[in-house]
Amino acid sequence: RFVPERMVPFSFPVSKCALWDPVPMGDVIGSHITYYRNPKLSMMEKTLRLAYRHAKQNEKKLFSCFLLGTLAVDDDGEGITLTIDRFDPGREA
Repeated sequence: RFVPERMVPFSFPVSKCALWDPVPMGDVIGSHITYYRNPKLSMMEKTLRLAYRHAKQNEKKLFSCFLLGTLAVDDDGEGITLTIDRFDPGREA
């Protein structure tokens, strides 16, 4: 479902050399991962258990970590699947 009030425009960082003309052309369109595709989330049990164990052992209420995986379009072209298969606790600052 397209929800324009939640859409945030994106911009490219400032650079000294542009590979294209930055002047907008045409009508504004929305781009959202779920606009045309049905999303699915798949997570390895081992990854979930590792993240849970790390959260329980952490003394802070809030902490940062990374969940890594792959994003793929389904064979039928109708959906996308996000497969999370790795956990990285990150570094303590």
